[in-house]
Amino acid sequence: MNVEQVIDQLGGRHAMQALLGVGPSAISNYIARGCFPRRVQATIEAALQNPPHHFNPDNRGITTASSTVMPTARGKRIALIIGGGIAAYKALELTRRLQDHGCHVTGIMTRSAQQFITPLSLSALSGEKVYTDLFSLTDEAEMGHIRLARETDLVLVVPATANLMARAANGIADDLASTILLATTAPVMMAPAMNPAMWSHPATRENLARLKQRGVRFIGPDSGDTACGEAGEGRLSSPQDIVTNVCAALNTVKAPSENSQLPLAGKHALVTSGPTIEPIDSVRFIANHSSGKQGHAIAAALARQGATVTLVCGPVTIDPPLGVKLVSVDTAQQMYDACMAALPADIAVCAAAVADWRAQSPQDHKMKKQAADIMTLNLVKNPDILATLGHHQQRPDLLIGFAAETENLETNAQQKRKAKNCDWIVGNLVTTSSGADLSDDLVFGHDKNTIILVRDGTSEAWPQMPKTDIADKLVAAMITTLHQKSTLAPSDDREPADA
Repeated sequence: MNVEQVIDQLGGRHAMQALLGVGPSAISNYIARGCFPRRVQATIEAALQNPPHHFNPDNRGITTASSTVMPTARGKRIALIIGGGIAAYKALELTRRLQDHGCHVTGIMTRSAQQFITPLSLSALSGEKVYTDLFSLTDEAEMGHIRLARETDLVLVVPATANLMARAANGIADDLASTILLATTAPVMMAPAMNPAMWSHPATRENLARLKQRGVRFIGPDSGDTACGEAGEGRLSSPQDIVTNVCAALNTVKAPSENSQLPLAGKHALVTSGPTIEPIDSVRFIANHSSGKQGHAIAAALARQGATVTLVCGPVTIDPPLGVKLVSVDTAQQMYDACMAALPADIAVCAAAVADWRAQSPQDHKMKKQAADIMTLNLVKNPDILATLGHHQQRPDLLIGFAAETENLETNAQQKRKAKNCDWIVGNLVTTSSGADLSDDLVFGHDKNTIILVRDGTSEAWPQMPKTDIADKLVAAMITTLHQKSTLAPSDDREPADA
């Protein structure tokens, strides 16, 4: 076992530093020489002989194997964009910690960031060239901003200043950093840092919401004392917290070369998730309690198996999975239009809780309370997305719907499957009752679910389990079904079977 394998087995560079009580340069020297000094070999051998335990760099002690062990991200490339704030100095420490987990870090610095740290410092730590100029003739000839944007597994912005967030949210590309954010097809994560008043300003909140809708993941900010002397939310998350989030994200996204070997590579999956909201007037609307957790879990599971995923999502408070194309909508009509625009698809999973009805004449002002005790609200039907897909000329090869019921679950699910002309129905009992027999069936907003899977003439009850596990199990069944369909399908040069 070579030096790098030993370091990996014991938890990475950071853990090895804590174990041996040395700095990052010592670990680099061990790797360069290909051996450990004799004085530390006994310590390393003792650690290797105790595999159920892992060294914890936070307390320089030992934690049991049941503790959370951070996933590694060895070989992943990160484009680290550094914004112009006092927290920029923490990007130097962050670079080291990312390298501890095997990441290759390419630095991109804004002009403002160079007022706080130098490109030379970042280059010395990362071991790679640092890019600063959009119009550098040398850089454009050798790499170019498009290659910087595309040849990476993740774009990480630390610190994400209010200015940089605003430019990214509005599609402004007036320097190298903002151009990369506009041109990249890789997942983007941002760790904001700014004055608490700037973080809470309506403009920043709008930019934050817009970036989240586009799939940007955020780490922090934390609350505490800031460099300007004020206290509140806006402090940059610790480098270790950022590394934890980055490693977790990188372990859920496969590189293109890995995707090509996965069972759903080359398949397009359409997933709907969350509720829809139907306006009554300018302040009131019809909606439901759907959180989107089950639909998002299914989208993430499909992406992990190599599918290209379009996630059409109503208003939710959870982040979209990495590696999917997010289309955010509000109403059932908008969701319908987005689904039709996403065709053709090999798989469609309609997990959203779409409102069946909408107000016939929504008002553009707040309706005032009337003297009468009863008010009549006229409703009209919304378009039926599942039924339309079931009878569409471009019907997906595998079409799956959801049925949320309060009674007669199996009967209603079987009837829905036939009426909508879909392949499967995932049925579950939902209720707002607090009755003893129904308390375990509350699913809206919860992390667990209990379902039945209804297929042609069959019904399979699944025990209660986390929604993420249900998603993985459903996707495994999808893979099996699609494989059987492709195996049984007649080839082009063969006579079709008799009807």
